[in-house]
Amino acid sequence: MRAMVESTGPVASVIISIAVMLFCGFLMTRITKLLRLPNVTAYIVVGILIGPYVLDVIPTKVIDGMEFLPDIALSFIAFSTGEFFRLSTLKKNGMKVVIITLLESLVATLFVFIVAYWVLGLDLAFSAVLAALAAATAPASTMMTIRQTRAKGDFVDTLLQVVALDDVVGLLAYSAAISIALASSATGGSAGFESVIKPIILNLVVLLLGGLFGLALKFLMNKRSTDNRLIVSVALLFTFCGICAMMDISPLLGCMSMGMVYINTTDDDKLFKQLNYFSPPILLLFFVRSGVTFDLGALVNTSSAVGGVPLLLVGVLYFFVRIIGKYAGSFLGCAIVKKDKKVRNYLGLALIPQAGVAIGLAALGARMLGGETGNALETVILASSVLYELIGPAAAKLSLYLSHSYSTNLEEITSDVPLTSDGVPKTPVEILTERIKKIQSELPAHSESAQSEEEQAFLEAAEEQYAAMGAMGRRRGFINRK
Repeated sequence: MRAMVESTGPVASVIISIAVMLFCGFLMTRITKLLRLPNVTAYIVVGILIGPYVLDVIPTKVIDGMEFLPDIALSFIAFSTGEFFRLSTLKKNGMKVVIITLLESLVATLFVFIVAYWVLGLDLAFSAVLAALAAATAPASTMMTIRQTRAKGDFVDTLLQVVALDDVVGLLAYSAAISIALASSATGGSAGFESVIKPIILNLVVLLLGGLFGLALKFLMNKRSTDNRLIVSVALLFTFCGICAMMDISPLLGCMSMGMVYINTTDDDKLFKQLNYFSPPILLLFFVRSGVTFDLGALVNTSSAVGGVPLLLVGVLYFFVRIIGKYAGSFLGCAIVKKDKKVRNYLGLALIPQAGVAIGLAALGARMLGGETGNALETVILASSVLYELIGPAAAKLSLYLSHSYSTNLEEITSDVPLTSDGVPKTPVEILTERIKKIQSELPAHSESAQSEEEQAFLEAAEEQYAAMGAMGRRRGFINRK
């Protein structure tokens, strides 16, 4: 199959490969949708299927030529994450959510580092980056489950706020870990200026540079048409990633700082929505490529061991230790801020999923660390992410049920007293009819308001561009008549 694609020529093989990746990713989502699984799972699975271990469709040269995708994909993710750093929102939520998020993220990181570095005896670079990746959580599965169950209450509110800030902590932890890992590798693992102080300085420089880019974005967005706003913002993100790549520095903190500065100085959330609607094809290609590069045989091949430890053992321990860390950290955080028992006991179950951000960070870390260490890191994260996304929705639904955030009892989801106006108990049919009517009344109308915010923002941009082109055509017609 791959030989047939390669025989078409270098240009055609690239175009056909991209088309195959996009189309196969879309088709797989039709299957995962029926199974109530997130799209990320579909993309990774289809990447494995069209990769070298199954169908072997995509040429190696094409995959190698897509090494820039992790940087681009993560720049969009990190910039969007900056939107959650609204100072007004942080003040509104208070410190309770911040404390819970910090503890559930960092306890998981600490547990994984202890197991990797001290129990398994893996090297510092691998252990630090792997531990940092444990902090990130995939919100897609959790959000999907909340929408499906129509869950509400304090548990859901706390969960949504924690999930929103979770990836921010993950990005910060990864940026510090990868800097320390690179410095320690260069110095042979010795502690000192190169391994501790220098990474901190570099991260501060990246944060400052990202903030300056955010101010530049604000200046360039002034009185621009919607299509030019999208062009300029993408160009600035690409420019920043390129500068960081030349300096061999992770662009994540800078892109996040860029988004944070922009949202706090402009309060313009429409740009974020437009970028979120523009990015799906890029993210699809990135995750499919991650599946293609996934070294399936390395999990069971003893020759692919890292530090003498089989990757399968590393992956299994990472999978379970991270879950324990997430649960313990969220339990401790909720206990400190005195959250309700239902939130304290079950919040950790809803934080199990891990995919998008972690996979992107692993791919970036694999490139920066290089060699067997980098490949091992990406393999472990990809394998565990597939498992996390398979059990994540079930775990999230269980947490919502145990916390009484939703109910499957008809009487509980209709009226408090299931009686008719005559005081006669309602029949199950009457209760069900009442519930159906309630759901119908809450459904959005088939209008513009029913569209997602991202879709609406994109459509507004298209309509504005269409109107501008129409006006230009009318002016040209007037000139020609003259």
